Amino acid sequence: MNLSVASIDAIKLSIKKAIKELRQKADQPLVTDIYLQPDTDSGALAILDDNDEVLAKANIQEWTDLNEEDFYADSATQLRNILQQLQNDNAFEHLDILKPYSFLLIDDDTEIVEDLLLIDDDLLIVNSELLKGLDDELDGFLKHLLED
Repeated sequence: MNLSVASIDAIKLSIKKAIKELRQKADQPLVTDIYLQPDTDSGALAILDDNDEVLAKANIQEWTDLNEEDFYADSATQLRNILQQLQNDNAFEHLDILKPYSFLLIDDDTEIVEDLLLIDDDLLIVNSELLKGLDDELDGFLKHLLED
C-alpha cells in the first residue's frame, strides 16, 4: 500500500496541527506521548494526546475499507517515515512538553501497536532494521571468544 502525495501532505498537516494544539497548551506540559490512530473503516487518522483528546484528524483515502493483514505494519512504516521527515525539518524542536515523549501507533482498541518515534535530548533509539541479525553476530562473537 503506497500513499499518494496528497495523503502524505494531509498526514503532515494533521501532525503539524496537533503540534500547534500542544503548543497552545504550553501551560499544561503533562503530555508524555502522542498517539496516532488509523481507522480502516473510515480512512481517518486521529492524533490524540494522553487524555484521549483528539488534537487533529486527517482523511487518508488509501486506508478506506482496507482489510490487509499487514495494515498496521505498513502504516507504521509510512508514519515513521513521515515523522522522521518532520523531525529532520525541526518540526518538534519548539514543542514544550516533557521529554522523553513518543509518537505511538495505536489500534481501534487504543492498544499500542508500535513506537514510531522517540523524542529525547539524551537518548537515541536504533531502528529495528539495523538490529536484524545482531543476535547471530553476537552469538558468533561470544563463541569465538570462548573457543580461544
